[in-house]
Amino acid sequence: MRSDPAPSAHEGTVSPETSTQETALDLNIKALETLILSRLDDDKAQDIVHIDLTDKSSVADSLIVASGRSHRHVGALADHIIRALKESGFGKARVEGLPHCDWVLIDAGDVVVHLFRPEVRSFYNIEKIWAVDAPHRMASN
Repeated sequence: MRSDPAPSAHEGTVSPETSTQETALDLNIKALETLILSRLDDDKAQDIVHIDLTDKSSVADSLIVASGRSHRHVGALADHIIRALKESGFGKARVEGLPHCDWVLIDAGDVVVHLFRPEVRSFYNIEKIWAVDAPHRMASN
């Protein structure tokens, strides 16, 4: 006779096939994050913040926030990310805010990117929503 309770429907064992799919998805998300972060760094984005949303949001697994020096810089950052995503096989990202370039949102599926002019970023303070502390910030060049 068994003394431990039977597993519930949510506690079932994970099959090797499911585990492999999850690992491949995690690697794909990491590759997407790395591509975006390196592109932002190469293009001299300022105050880059990467927020891990895994198990915190059903919208995305990762949020990246960065600033450009001007409207033109924000637009160029967005354009370069969109091109890099397409060229690397991540498909066409959904984009909002390109005409004005005060705040551009790029939805790449599992990773969402917010690009701001500094004044707009400080006004909306989006990092505060996710309680990002200063030590999580990447040094920008």
